Amino acid sequence: MIDATEQINAVRRQLGRRVLEAGEARVMTISQTYDAPLEDLWDACTNAERIPRWFMPISGDLRLDGRYQLKGNAGGTIERCDPPKGFAATWEFGGEVSWIEVRLTPVGDDRTRFELEHVAHVDQERWDQFGPGAVGVGWDLALLGLASYLAADGSGVTPEEGEAWSVSEQGRQFVTASSERWGEASVADGTDAEAARGAAERTTAFYTGAPPA
Repeated sequence: MIDATEQINAVRRQLGRRVLEAGEARVMTISQTYDAPLEDLWDACTNAERIPRWFMPISGDLRLDGRYQLKGNAGGTIERCDPPKGFAATWEFGGEVSWIEVRLTPVGDDRTRFELEHVAHVDQERWDQFGPGAVGVGWDLALLGLASYLAADGSGVTPEEGEAWSVSEQGRQFVTASSERWGEASVADGTDAEAARGAAERTTAFYTGAPPA
């Protein structure tokens, strides 16, 4: 794994809102610029053989209107595809449907900005309890996996290595820092600072198993 503090600082996190047919939804955006050309980053994000090396095992038909399934996690339908610039898909998990969109933008000749937008209807009680970190920490871990994969020799991180790291002291520190940064993004979006801090602490406790302060 790459340096956790460096990775936390390399990521930008932002929150917003959007009105959909079913009502107002929360919009979470996370982004990072990688030392990889556009075509290579696109392939890393869409090739079924490469995705498990930094994210999760995936199955299905990875094409427009195809269905995908991440092992033990979300599945959905690929709704838009514009290679190598990005794609959009539903994110179906736990009986709920939200939406993700990935956008890739070249930065110079050999760097690419990765931006993921996750749009979801979230009830106020759940938002008050955990805030954006409930989903945001997971995406932070995904971007960490992608950064580690691109910085290595292409072999990626095995599930066993990832699991061991997640329960290590560095892994717990990474989750804590991610929760705190999402709490800061929540405050910037208008949430009361004390409420955002409490939600961040509960999110950290959820991911690490440690009781909140």
